[in-house]
Amino acid sequence: MPQLKIREMPQEERPREKLAAHGASALTDPELIAILLRTGVPGANAIEVARKLLNDYGSLGELSRCTVDELSRMRGVGFAKAVQLVAAFGLGQRLARETLSKQKIDSPELVNELVGPEMRRLRKESLRVILLDTRYHLIRVEEVSIGSVNESIAHPRDVFRPALVSSAYAVIVVHNHPSGDASPSQTDHSLTRRLAEAAELLQIKLLDHIIIGAPSEGSSGYFSFKEAGVL
Repeated sequence: MPQLKIREMPQEERPREKLAAHGASALTDPELIAILLRTGVPGANAIEVARKLLNDYGSLGELSRCTVDELSRMRGVGFAKAVQLVAAFGLGQRLARETLSKQKIDSPELVNELVGPEMRRLRKESLRVILLDTRYHLIRVEEVSIGSVNESIAHPRDVFRPALVSSAYAVIVVHNHPSGDASPSQTDHSLTRRLAEAAELLQIKLLDHIIIGAPSEGSSGYFSFKEAGVL
């Protein structure tokens, strides 16, 4: 049975009107995406197209990892809508970072909030250094290296160079595991030891080395070397 067009739905059930009346929190993920899509395809309104996108990719997080090119090929999306979706995901990440930039970044939970959503979208490993001032407020986040799907290799001098250039007081090193498993490898342990030795010589505080994976039941989706007692 063909789905009702959104304009044929009761006014209180239409996504835009619902958002205006009750706020974004009152809408489901498909309804929010439908606002960006605006229109559907024959036999499926924008909400149904959005629901299929989420079903195809399995979650909102996986959908956010898609490129414009990938989304453009989906039925009912196309180039213009794909650009809007990618822009919306990007704005969400920047808002989270802007909010956190005013806080003291000194816990793995806050680091996860700061860079986790973006780094979980990546299909390759990325090693980044979070530069902090004397109050542990964010100076900036800098990418040090991009690795293969399975490993990211960075020399301590590459990790601490941005800290020296920016006169950072402290740093937090973070990288992602695209597999979703945040468990540290032997390479990760070795790199952490080398980073700790270099930080001591340079008199820069290495607050933590955090691995970003995928959240799951009973798992926060990240691994902290500090919490594990290594740092």
